[in-house]
Amino acid sequence: MQSFFPALTKIIATLGEKSRSVEVLTASLRAGMSVARFDFSHGEVDYHQATLDNLKQAINSTNKLCSVMLDTVGPELQVVNKNEQEILLEADATVVLTPDQDKDASASLLPINFHGLAQSVKPGDKIYIGQYLFTGSETTSVWLEVSELRGEDVVCLIKSSASLKGSLFTLHVSRIRVDLPTLSDSDKDVISKWGVKNKIDFLSLSYTRHAEDVRHAREFLSEAGLSQTQIIAKIENVEGLTHFDEILKEADGIMVSRGNLAMDLPVEKVFLFQKAAIYKCNMAGKPAIVTRVVDSMTDNLRPTRAEATDVANAVLDGCDAIVLGAETVRGLYPVEAISMVCKICAEAEKVYNQGRYFKKAVKYVGEPVPHSESLAISAVRAATKVNAAAIVVFTSTGRTARLIAKYRPTMPVLNVVIPRIISNSIKWSLTGVFEADGGRRSNEPVLQAAIDYCKKAGIVKPNDRVAVCQKVGDASVVKILELDS
Repeated sequence: MQSFFPALTKIIATLGEKSRSVEVLTASLRAGMSVARFDFSHGEVDYHQATLDNLKQAINSTNKLCSVMLDTVGPELQVVNKNEQEILLEADATVVLTPDQDKDASASLLPINFHGLAQSVKPGDKIYIGQYLFTGSETTSVWLEVSELRGEDVVCLIKSSASLKGSLFTLHVSRIRVDLPTLSDSDKDVISKWGVKNKIDFLSLSYTRHAEDVRHAREFLSEAGLSQTQIIAKIENVEGLTHFDEILKEADGIMVSRGNLAMDLPVEKVFLFQKAAIYKCNMAGKPAIVTRVVDSMTDNLRPTRAEATDVANAVLDGCDAIVLGAETVRGLYPVEAISMVCKICAEAEKVYNQGRYFKKAVKYVGEPVPHSESLAISAVRAATKVNAAAIVVFTSTGRTARLIAKYRPTMPVLNVVIPRIISNSIKWSLTGVFEADGGRRSNEPVLQAAIDYCKKAGIVKPNDRVAVCQKVGDASVVKILELDS
């Protein structure tokens, strides 16, 4: 199994200049990348399409599955550098932020895409600007302090020297309400053109602040023909934190965006939210995703000891997936970063106390236990008791497989999908990306095909046991198969 699943924790790799070639993508899939993230804060549709076309080639050559995640821009404040000339900012100098985008960016003047900044800040407020935002150590980001307001312009004192390169830089102001839509018109355009064409698996909804943001995005996806696309709500500021519980109910998963959160929250409190968010996601049976883990691997072959421990602790807390950003977008070692994080996750999974978590999750459900939860609990309990190598699930919506995964079995869960054929006198079609018909006919040939696939992939071997969860008639059944020698 180790060769096919380097770790059960999923690795989401953001693709960019250093990771978009077929060669690097092939190596990334083999190293453990299971979700490819396309960040539309940078790059045009044609650029990302070329990257995705390369990814498809890599998937075909490796026979590895890889989901596609579209990351929206959202209400992101940006500095516009039309000339793309390098801007050198020196500590203790002053710089003016202006909404007049017709002006050229320079060391003394930075045009921004928001007219309400002067009404939203006051002297003493902190502003962070950078191509990859502020980490506290890199020289590609700058920390400003508001010193004066002049009409719509904001005069700032530069607190740290920096070199800004590129056409767009992100601007972040702590704890202000940005009166811009969460799903912008440009986001909708990208989804309609690129997302629909490529049938994206996930939409990463940047700067999610309210449950209504998720409902609006889901409605738009449904109208665009992407009703099966899962929405991952990115929690990036205090406003999203405040409405976390209601957002979790509406979203399909949560991404804890630690880079931005650490600028909105006191940095010493970020870990508290991370732990609370992961626990709530676990109990809800929804993926918890963590960002900004091995930043130092952007320029170095190995992570720091603190970063390695951070990744392991996230897994032990119940994190389902890790996002790599700058490490794979512009980093010198994208494949090594994926491989290293996978290795750390795998080691942490070896000592993860699944038994204790299982009891806690079952207790949280309470009594009476809903039928679907009871089936998932029985499947995981049976698989654990017989030390099964895998759990194979026949499902009509994907919900059963997700419920089983909620209880975090130590073995992989494989979802068997049989699309339903709908026809009339004129045409026929397959409907439902995740639809399967398990109750109307025997699934034995399909089950055997699934077992054969597992054998070929090295997930199971002769004499292993496999737990199977399926419908037989109107009954839901969990059975144990012992493979022939």
